[in-house]
Amino acid sequence: MTLLQHIREQKPLIYHLTNEVTKYDCAQVTRAIGALPVMTHPSEAAQMAQIASALVLNIGTLSWGFIDGCIAAGKVANERGIPIVLDAVGCGATSMRNEAMLRLLTDLDIAILKGNAGEIASISGANAEVRGVESIGKIDQIDQLAQVVARQFGCVVVVSGVVDIITDGKIVTQHHGGHPVMGQVVGTGCTLASALGCFVAGQLPPFGAAQECLEYYTKCAENAAKSTTQPMEWKALFYDTLAA
Repeated sequence: MTLLQHIREQKPLIYHLTNEVTKYDCAQVTRAIGALPVMTHPSEAAQMAQIASALVLNIGTLSWGFIDGCIAAGKVANERGIPIVLDAVGCGATSMRNEAMLRLLTDLDIAILKGNAGEIASISGANAEVRGVESIGKIDQIDQLAQVVARQFGCVVVVSGVVDIITDGKIVTQHHGGHPVMGQVVGTGCTLASALGCFVAGQLPPFGAAQECLEYYTKCAENAAKSTTQPMEWKALFYDTLAA
């Protein structure tokens, strides 16, 4: 049985405390993959986390109350052995985001940390330009910076980009896939975090789950782009391709 088949048979509950901009898309992608999505207000985060199979945290639209909810849910997840995916959306853009990300990484045991090159470079302490939630410019030696972050916080780091990077601090793999149209659609990074949550809830450890997830996610993106590269048409077809 493949990991995707396992997900569709077991239907794990993927609990999201996530970006308000892309919340619907994250739910839809989770369901297309075959898992069950749930999103709540942070006030019930700790209780909802008790029944989850994976927890996805995304700081895209944050407040300190939101971060408190993430910490509460994350501590429950850690106590119960529930894997956490943390999406570092916009880290490096403001001091608040930097402080929030450091708190989450310090207070919680994260299974997979995901971000673009600028976000991961910012977490490592290197100079990076992040405008809003987008990484601007080229980041030199991002594979080495990702390794530093993975070792420092004891997690698997996934750097999304033209070439995706996965590292546990020792092993580094590169994944070539996807399609340029993904950069024209808001939320494809957020929905990748949801996909990672689905896969890490399966049978494999975080490193293997991330590899399987990226292979599936980017192949579906490529297949959808064979029919259309119009951004909104592609988005709908991408979701159908994930489900198919």
